[in-house]
Amino acid sequence: QVQLVESGGGLVQPGGSLRLSCAASVTVFSIYSMAWYGQAPGKQRELVARISSGSGSSTNYADSVKGRFTISRDNAQNTVYLQMNSLKPEDTGVYCCYAGLMTYNYWGQGTQVTVSS
Repeated sequence: QVQLVESGGGLVQPGGSLRLSCAASVTVFSIYSMAWYGQAPGKQRELVARISSGSGSSTNYADSVKGRFTISRDNAQNTVYLQMNSLKPEDTGVYCCYAGLMTYNYWGQGTQVTVSS
């Protein structure tokens, strides 16, 4: 069983930055591909960013966040990060951490991000 705990959400003004963290309780973190999903109010959950297992050499981003968000991982700390810059009101939502290994999928509870002046 994998437990994922997100942190770092909050209220920020447009143009501001946040860094989300997701700590995983696993024995070998590096074998999991990791991702962040976002769910805006009244909308379906969508992939925001994904990072490959191992060194995380491969990343993918939603078009809406390219150039503003960066996903990274620290296998020694069992943690994946989402650096969010130039935040916009439309980035508001609950951001959930995801871990995947073959057919196994794990989700965190999510952390709220609110972008408002």
